[in-house]
Amino acid sequence: MRIRVCGLLVEDGKILLIKHEGLGEEGHLWAPPGGGMEYGSSAEDNLKREFREETGLDIDVNQYLFTHEYLNKPLHAMEHFFIVRKKGGRLKLGSDPEMGASDQIMKDLRFMNENDIRNETLGRLHKMFEVEPNPNKIDRLKGCFILSNKSLK
Repeated sequence: MRIRVCGLLVEDGKILLIKHEGLGEEGHLWAPPGGGMEYGSSAEDNLKREFREETGLDIDVNQYLFTHEYLNKPLHAMEHFFIVRKKGGRLKLGSDPEMGASDQIMKDLRFMNENDIRNETLGRLHKMFEVEPNPNKIDRLKGCFILSNKSLK
């Protein structure tokens, strides 16, 4: 079981997403910045750390929105999504300190608008976009979603 925190940064009708190679149904996955919780750190502190590592940005964590439960053997994860606001830093693709330089899976970082999201293959997008593809309406998502499960067995 993995607990993750993810930040939704929306600016000018676009949401910040990271392209992860080797994930998703189509070989890569566009997903919001975020990552696993470290023991002893709050969700807010973990999200700030992950955002800084992955995007170079410093953020404020504003509002808890929803949970996404992911179950696809061997991974079972609970992803907690928050609205965040940029407060500093310089946008740049970061790296995962848990992986070596040649093993990095983060390959791109960009803001995507609703048209970009609708024109991307669904299997290459985080499953939350099946519920709401418009970044301007993403803050309306509430509750717990079980969207990416192939099997709950």
